[in-house]
Amino acid sequence: MGRVKWVKNNMPKTDDENLKVMDLSEVNKARAFHKTMPGYEPTPMAHLSKMSEYLGLKNVFVKDESYRFGLNAFKVLGGSFTMARFIAEKVGKDISELDFSTLASDKLREALGPVTFFTATDGNHGRGVAWAANKLKQKSVVLMPKGSTIARFNNIKAEGAEVTIEEENYDECVRMANALAEKTPNGVMVQDTAWPGYEKIPAWIMQGYGTMAMEAAEQMEAAGVKRPTHVFVQAGVGSLAGGVVGYFANRYPENPPTFVVVEADAAACLYKGAVIGTGEEAVVGGDMVTIMAGLACGEPNTTSWDILKNHVSVFTTATDGVAADGMRMLGAPIKGDPQVVSGESGAPPFGVLAAIMTKPELAELKAELKLDENSDVLLFSTEGDTDPERYKEIVWEGKQYE
Repeated sequence: MGRVKWVKNNMPKTDDENLKVMDLSEVNKARAFHKTMPGYEPTPMAHLSKMSEYLGLKNVFVKDESYRFGLNAFKVLGGSFTMARFIAEKVGKDISELDFSTLASDKLREALGPVTFFTATDGNHGRGVAWAANKLKQKSVVLMPKGSTIARFNNIKAEGAEVTIEEENYDECVRMANALAEKTPNGVMVQDTAWPGYEKIPAWIMQGYGTMAMEAAEQMEAAGVKRPTHVFVQAGVGSLAGGVVGYFANRYPENPPTFVVVEADAAACLYKGAVIGTGEEAVVGGDMVTIMAGLACGEPNTTSWDILKNHVSVFTTATDGVAADGMRMLGAPIKGDPQVVSGESGAPPFGVLAAIMTKPELAELKAELKLDENSDVLLFSTEGDTDPERYKEIVWEGKQYE
C-alpha cells in the first residue's frame, strides 16, 4: 500500500565542524549520567534472524525503546541529560560531578531556586521532559500541536506538567514555547531543534540520545557483529538522526556504516533539502498530516543537518502505509523472532527496509545501498504503542493507509 521516495545525497560537504557534538567522550558523559538514574538499564535489542533470512539480509537488529524508563519511548534520554547539564552549569559543576540523586536533592534545589522547563512536543519528548522535571521537583510547561491525541496529552499531564494542545503546527508551538520561556523568570527552553543562537541545549539533547546508539553498538558486538553495515534512522527535525549518525561516524571513522534517513512523506524537510542539493535547508509548512506524529516537523535542526549532509548516503520518505506495514511486521514477527511493539514513529525505518527488500520498484535503491545477504542492518524502534487505540486499529484491526 505505502510508497517510498528516495534521493541520493549529492550535497556539497562542509568542514564537518558539528561532528564533534557527538564525540565519544561527550556520549560517555551522557551514558554515565543515565546510569545514575533510577531504573536505568539498556533497552533490549531484537535480533530478527528469521526476518533477515526472509528479506535476504545477513542480520536485522531493532533497538526496542518501548522499554525506556517505563516511558515507552527513547526521548527521555535527551531531555533528562539536558536538564542535568543545565543545572550543573548553573551551580558551577561539571556534569560528571553530579549524579541524578544529587540533582534531585533538596539541598541542590534550594541552591538553584525554582526552574520552569518549557518545551513543544507531539508527545514523547514532552512526556520525557515532564517526567524528568517531576523527578527533579521542578515545573514543566508543555505545548502540543493541533491534532495531538488525548492519550499522549494525558500521559504528559500525569507527570505533573502544565500542558495544552494549541491550534498551531509543531514548529509554531516551538516558537510559542520559546517565547514563554524567555519571559518567565528562570524559564528554560528544552527543545531538540537548533536554530541560530539556540545550539547548546539541542546539542546536549543529541548527546543524550547517544546513550541509545552506544548501547546498540555494544549489543551488536555482544551478538558477534563487529559493526552495522547499514543504519536506518527516522527523522523529524533530525536531532535523533544527527545523534545516531554522528555517534556511529565517530565510533567507526575508518569504516562507517551506510546511513539512510527515513522521514514522513508529509514532513520531509531533510529529503527536500537533499533534492535541492545545494546544502541549504528546506522547510515544510502547513499541518503535516500523518500518523507519524513524532516525525511531523517541518524545520530542520541546523546542527544535525550539517552532520547529515556530510555522512548520510540516501534520504527517503515514507507514506503512512509504509509505517503501518512496519508496525504489523514487527508486531507479528516470523516464528522464532522476538516481537517488537513499535508505534507509528518507531516503525517507519523497518517499513522502508522491508519495502526496499521486497518491492521490485525499489530495486535501484536496493542496489545503490548494496543491501544483500552480507548486510548487518541496525534500526531504532523509538517508541512503543504510545497511542494505544491507534496501535490497535492498525495492528489488530488492519486499518489501511496509502
